[in-house]
Amino acid sequence: MTVNTTDSGAASKASSTAPQDTTHFGYRQVATEEKASLVGEVFTSVASRYDIMNDLMSAGVHRLWKRFTIELSAVRPGHRVLDLAGGTGDLASKFSRLVGPEGEVILSDINASMLSTGRDKQTDNGNCGNIQYVQGDAQYLPFDDNYFDCITIGFGLRNVTDKDRALRSMFRVLKPGGRLLVLEFSKPSNPLLSKIYDTYSFKILPKIGKLIAQDEDSYRYLAESIRMHPDQETLKGMLEDAGFADCEYHNMTGGIVAVHKGLKL
Repeated sequence: MTVNTTDSGAASKASSTAPQDTTHFGYRQVATEEKASLVGEVFTSVASRYDIMNDLMSAGVHRLWKRFTIELSAVRPGHRVLDLAGGTGDLASKFSRLVGPEGEVILSDINASMLSTGRDKQTDNGNCGNIQYVQGDAQYLPFDDNYFDCITIGFGLRNVTDKDRALRSMFRVLKPGGRLLVLEFSKPSNPLLSKIYDTYSFKILPKIGKLIAQDEDSYRYLAESIRMHPDQETLKGMLEDAGFADCEYHNMTGGIVAVHKGLKL
């Protein structure tokens, strides 16, 4: 693998000279250039309790969502896989076994604390032989063109400042014939489920975060960021605009979560 530092350098230069505008951080409007650092503070705060909170928040169902994503990936021995916003490596560890010793898995995260937690977890589990760790921004991926057979981003796209730019960056580094899988919270299809989900998200989830992770605000941001994320059809259109073909999505748990798939032809 060649890590191309040109893109990230150009990105830094561009961001320093671009006019300041605003974007959303949960329900707040913040300067665009500040969002990445604010998101970084959230995940630095919760990194040590991230896995415990995932199990509690979803009652363990997140494992089924990830398993289905793996099944859609069509990853085989010898493939190269990029797991963006990889966190503690739940997807990367499964890909590691699928690609085998002749394959390659890159676990990438913009947040150093999350990446360190993921590296420690995978090392403790013995999953370190074919996994590499790269701290990077999904908007400016530091990899060669047409390199990966599969790219996944699990519960991370909603935190990216410029989602369209990130999707184009993913398209660039994906091989022709490769596929992108975006696993993300989405919009429930049933009004009653949506009402129950809202009550849980805004009344209960922050309290769990306060009790377990000693961080109520980060989990309030989580609930807000989900509501600001594009719905299923909008995100499908964004994948198509970025160049992906045969785009489709699969709702899970009543649309609380969806996995979008796009191919690079």
